[in-house]
Amino acid sequence: MEVALDNIRQAENISNDLLPLKDALEERINLSTIIGREKKVTLNGNKIMRIALLVGLSLSGERNLDNIDKIRLSTSSIRIPSSFFTYDNLRSLFSAMLKLRYHGLDIDWQENNAMISRIIAQEMYRGRDYLLKECNIDKFLMAMTNGKRAAGSIPWLKLVIGDYGDDMPAVLDVNGRDVNNAQILIAGATGSGKSNLIAVLIQQFRSLSTETAYPVNFILFDYKGEFSDPDNRSWLSYFDVDSSCILDPVQHPLPFSPFKDLTGAAQNQVNLYSTEMASALCAIGKANIGAKMNTRLSEAIIGAYAETKGAPISFELILRHYRSLLDDPGKEDSITAVLTELVRSHLFANEDQVDLINECFIIKLDEFPKDGAIAKAIVYFVTSKLNIIYEKLDVQSKNDDCVQIRHFTIIDEAHYMLDFDNRPLRNLIAVGRNKGMSIILATQNMASFQSKYFDFYANAQYPLIMKQQTISDPVIKDLFGVSGKELQDIRSAIAGLQLGELIIRNNDLTGLGVMGKKYKKIKVSHLI
Repeated sequence: MEVALDNIRQAENISNDLLPLKDALEERINLSTIIGREKKVTLNGNKIMRIALLVGLSLSGERNLDNIDKIRLSTSSIRIPSSFFTYDNLRSLFSAMLKLRYHGLDIDWQENNAMISRIIAQEMYRGRDYLLKECNIDKFLMAMTNGKRAAGSIPWLKLVIGDYGDDMPAVLDVNGRDVNNAQILIAGATGSGKSNLIAVLIQQFRSLSTETAYPVNFILFDYKGEFSDPDNRSWLSYFDVDSSCILDPVQHPLPFSPFKDLTGAAQNQVNLYSTEMASALCAIGKANIGAKMNTRLSEAIIGAYAETKGAPISFELILRHYRSLLDDPGKEDSITAVLTELVRSHLFANEDQVDLINECFIIKLDEFPKDGAIAKAIVYFVTSKLNIIYEKLDVQSKNDDCVQIRHFTIIDEAHYMLDFDNRPLRNLIAVGRNKGMSIILATQNMASFQSKYFDFYANAQYPLIMKQQTISDPVIKDLFGVSGKELQDIRSAIAGLQLGELIIRNNDLTGLGVMGKKYKKIKVSHLI
């Protein structure tokens, strides 16, 4: 009988403990000089742990359990995904090697999950210590075989984000065939644990997918600068990325053009895009704009496209055409102020230099006011660019169990992007789901998701409610379908949430007409 390798818990701080091995392996693998746009090889967290475990189990020698209790398992129940052991059909090998190395010791390989988790961690540390000894990494690399492609079919993204209590894992199925969509909304006050929850979600969908032929990539808008902080470098290893994914528009323009290529497009397409862009620029700048100014801005964008013959335009070109339409070209108004600020900031490159869908990026935004024109423009135009890309994508792949998710757009402090008619964001939700594009939005208050322009709650598979400063009864009624005592119970549950706790709809009761709580409480795994 095989070892029970499901629901295995990670050792506390294992990712940090294996960073020296990750650095040493990548230093051997990568060339000292990178030419052009070639990127360095980055070994993901699962691969580092698997290498350490395989090397540990390959070493002969007596095993014992003398110090096994000193290995602390994750206090927040961070688990190793089952795919870790099934990758390359290695599950039987892991099971056989564990039994071989610990033969003769009294171990319940079926029921004692904590013991099995500690033994696996012990072997990872054994492999790490061996590889970090002089010359052993070189011996290991010389023995490796090459040329294998990323393995596996579409990964089933069952994200384990914490537990319901009694160590029962809390799972979000985001791509099963019977799941409506993969949209996740997070509402929580400052200090409720939103950043950690976002990190757990990314860690889960990355760990389940990066070693398959269908990796799930992401763009994270880092309003607080936490994820792009050099002091938090270890966080990146949880997401199978490194510091090269961080984009800082203060230091360098974002490496793509934000504008649509309308070469050969019909004039009505240019007109529609120009009208949408004009409305967005007015909303981004919070400008006091009348209909005449909005129309003039739209005409300026149309004129800019006429000059480029449909090729992507620039803010400089829009500003020049806008000034030419003013009665006094030297006059400043709210439109010229916004455009001048965007030109001065030089936020975007003039051509595409990266693949936003097939790579991961963290965009550093903490040096801009959260509600200012620059931060809003960055989020809006990146989202708009994603729309431009997904229009050309094939429909997502499917199998009997699940559908492909290609990409998550993750916006913390999303309320700043919900107070105007944000068409690109709505399109990602309404149209992008058929292309495998999805979102994670986080705000401080649940009411922010029900703007006059769009009801994000109605279109989200998983609204996750954390501690709130103010509790909206209408939102609770709509989300949970409750009133009276049930409404008050949910209000009390939200008010009583502690750091890192949330409530979620109890979908097991949806539509069944049975008694029971309409919500479940989850203690989120502590990752960062």
